[in-house]
Amino acid sequence: MGLPDPHTEAGRAGLQALLERPGEALLGLDFDGTLAPIVPDPDQARAHPAVPPVLARLSRRLGRIAVITGRPAALAVAYASLADIERLVVLGHYGLERFEGGELSTPEEDHGVVAARMRIPALLAELGAPEGVHVEDKGRAVAVHVRRVADPAATLDLVRGPLEQLARELGLVVEPGRMVLELRPAGGDKGDALRSLVAESTPSVVVFIGDDLGDLPAFEAVQELRAEGIPGLLVCSGSTEVTAVAERADLIVDGPEGVAAVLGEIADALDR
Repeated sequence: MGLPDPHTEAGRAGLQALLERPGEALLGLDFDGTLAPIVPDPDQARAHPAVPPVLARLSRRLGRIAVITGRPAALAVAYASLADIERLVVLGHYGLERFEGGELSTPEEDHGVVAARMRIPALLAELGAPEGVHVEDKGRAVAVHVRRVADPAATLDLVRGPLEQLARELGLVVEPGRMVLELRPAGGDKGDALRSLVAESTPSVVVFIGDDLGDLPAFEAVQELRAEGIPGLLVCSGSTEVTAVAERADLIVDGPEGVAAVLGEIADALDR
């Protein structure tokens, strides 16, 4: 095994900057589909077993590691065994929550999310949503999963419009994902979260790894930072369900196992 080979010039420059100045680097990572495989029951998602040890290795070399996720920060920490990793920050709910140094900070609960939590089950029943539709209470968001139904695409078409209408009524936004629609408060995305970390630590290079539509704002943030003179590397944890992320990536790997492998290759290079 050797170093990854980005297929873009900008990606190669980002990787080279990472290797030359790792102590000034920011590594950003999504959770579901990137560190953890997508599973039918989101409560059963766990990081690939190679992820915690490789992040621990990288934490001794890199300036900062950040997991940016739509999940509650505490769940991401628990599901990926991240609590003891140094120089790590976890931004949950697209930056609304923050776990760092063993401490969790959270805002007050959004009234729109409280209302959505109460109204979505009745709305799905009224629509005649098929068996297998799963409502996940994420605390500061509510997600409707259709992965378990017989025809996920048709079910998404059935529920998307009514959920978007409900979100508008409650002052929320709908975040699409891999066989899921999430209702969450407006006013922030993964790009904003990544930018906030860049402002805090002024890294010399920014790497972001993601797999889903919700990661595109972070990809766009890295591209904007490149235009400002900060090198960057964009890595896609590839899947057949979402192609828009792969189209913008400098490097595509095969799911969470591939993410762990490429991070291991980078850690090996830095150790050498």
